[in-house]
Amino acid sequence: MYDLFLEWEVEDGSRFKKGDKLLFISGDSKTILSLERSILDMVLHASSIATLTAQYVAAIKGTGVKLLDTRKTRPLLRVFEKYAVRCGGGINHRMGLDDCLMLKDTHLQTIDDLEAFMKEVRQKIPFTSKVEIECESLGMAEKAMKAGADIVMCDNMSLEETKEVVLYRNAKYPHILLEASGNVTLETISAIAQTGVDAISSGSVIHQAKWIDLSMKVE
Repeated sequence: MYDLFLEWEVEDGSRFKKGDKLLFISGDSKTILSLERSILDMVLHASSIATLTAQYVAAIKGTGVKLLDTRKTRPLLRVFEKYAVRCGGGINHRMGLDDCLMLKDTHLQTIDDLEAFMKEVRQKIPFTSKVEIECESLGMAEKAMKAGADIVMCDNMSLEETKEVVLYRNAKYPHILLEASGNVTLETISAIAQTGVDAISSGSVIHQAKWIDLSMKVE
């Protein structure tokens, strides 16, 4: 939008350390100074999300479990924030309501017959679309798998109960993917990954990211 020349010293997703120079901006000095805070805010916001995401990814390295983000993003910044997650090594969950049909606890309260509902759903959603069902107990997970879910979310389950869901899935429905979510932190994510789920989703990689220290100087 502005007549500025940008010369990047790093690429998206690459690491940097204190003292590194990331970007050289040249152009009209008044224009640069008027945009200084906006430029810094965008780089800070994205880099902070990527940095926290990388810490989460490192905590489950070697487990084969994928780290997913959520739709807990700021208005109009979803693509921007989810791209930052990818730069940090995470994987995007759905981008919107039309990517995947997810039945959450609020939806399930309005469904009397889950199996009948799922049969109707399969006639209406695209052939390639998946259905994910949020479950808060082993019993609900069993019901969701029997109804034909493609993905079952273990929502706020204890580690032991999540392990029970994994064992049941492995024995009865090995094709179904399992996602764990709820109260995921840097301190808990490793133990969650050890339960045997396929993925762990966390909104905190975006909404709990703390801004790192970046500044703009004139040379």
